[in-house]
Amino acid sequence: MTDRASAAPAALKAKPGIEQAILAGPILPTILRLAGPNVFTVAVQTAVAVVETWYVGQTGIASLAALALVFPMLMLMQTTSAGAMGGGVSSSIARALGSGDVPKAQALIAHAGVIALIAGAVFSLIFLLLGPSIYRLLGGEGEVLARALAYSNLLFAGAVLVWLQNTLVSVVRGSGNMGLPTVALVGGALVQMVVGGALTLGWLGLPALGIGGIGWGLVIGAAFGIAVTVIYLMSSRSRVRLRFAGIALRWQHFRDILSVGAIACVSSLQTVLTVVILSGFVARYGTTALAGYGIGTRLEFLQIPLVFGIGAALVPAVGMNYGAGNGARAKRVAWIGALTAGAITGTIGIVVAVAPFLWAGMFTGEPAVLETAYDYLRIAGACYGFFGLGLALYFASQGSRKVLGPVLAGTLRLVIVVVGGFIVAGSDLPVSWLFAIVGVAMLAYAAFAAAAVAITKWTK
Repeated sequence: MTDRASAAPAALKAKPGIEQAILAGPILPTILRLAGPNVFTVAVQTAVAVVETWYVGQTGIASLAALALVFPMLMLMQTTSAGAMGGGVSSSIARALGSGDVPKAQALIAHAGVIALIAGAVFSLIFLLLGPSIYRLLGGEGEVLARALAYSNLLFAGAVLVWLQNTLVSVVRGSGNMGLPTVALVGGALVQMVVGGALTLGWLGLPALGIGGIGWGLVIGAAFGIAVTVIYLMSSRSRVRLRFAGIALRWQHFRDILSVGAIACVSSLQTVLTVVILSGFVARYGTTALAGYGIGTRLEFLQIPLVFGIGAALVPAVGMNYGAGNGARAKRVAWIGALTAGAITGTIGIVVAVAPFLWAGMFTGEPAVLETAYDYLRIAGACYGFFGLGLALYFASQGSRKVLGPVLAGTLRLVIVVVGGFIVAGSDLPVSWLFAIVGVAMLAYAAFAAAAVAITKWTK
């Protein structure tokens, strides 16, 4: 009995400091320590996206419209590779390390790389072959369609690089290291911003490629991120080492990643569908209503990367505790992280619900547009806290491999938006009723996700 009692503390002391903190340290400070670099990374990437929009705006309205057509598809690729499959990769690495199986964690890297190569190739094939049909379906035609394809074809020709970058940084995050991914992704974002500006607007004597320039910027930035991460994974500083020799591909390792990542990809698809369907419903109320909705929902989009900053920390924190056989602590990590995310997004939502002009006033002075934006922020914005809570529980559940419940919560949200949207739009009710449906859907999303986590046993 004494030998067993002393074995666990001895094993814990043998682990690196961050793993000790995850497995036995104070939970909230550890989550904040892990999340800090991720939130900074997200902030930089968001700033780069804003700057790129300015670049594109300098080339004309048609380019801005083309950017709007391609953006949901780019969001789908980023969320599936980083948040969904990336979560599956981080979860599998963290669970292996939590159980003390370092060789398995190292073998999982090669399997994650194979998945990234295949998934990236699939994205390339879909959008290179079907891109024209997809963008026509979304309303693209003429010059707008031509510019959308100029951007999309470059972007998705390099889809494998984007997938590899997000997969490799997910490997490092799974070991509890959030600093190196920040170096790789922030460095890549800065490269993306400079290259994108130079090739879009023709700086330094380079050709002005228009909107296609930001496609080159993203792909080259991803290559930079891959180089930084590979160098680290092949060094002695990495907790898990990138190896090519002696690694046999095994189905059980693919299954370990896909059992989380494949299901989570459904959540990413649901998010994009929710955005597209809502935009279609609001468009029925006219261009002014759509513009106001666009201003309001832009703030909602920013909640996703913000919560991802915390969620990317929850995946390894939950995964290591789950792998170590401590499901009770894993759940405490999940709840504390989710409540933190909910408090942050809820505070943002309440502020803009009380004072919507703080956000909407930055984008337009048109009274009719502002009226719609104010309605959206007052109604849907007040429910941002529920959205943040549910989304954080989704990320935390990836660490335990018990992700189905939170994914089904996203399905419920989509169903409420679709059914409620048809009822509201078909009954000629004011657009504010549609925004109320959005708020109800967020509340239902959080309630279902919380119930799923509460009743699911987190045991190996």
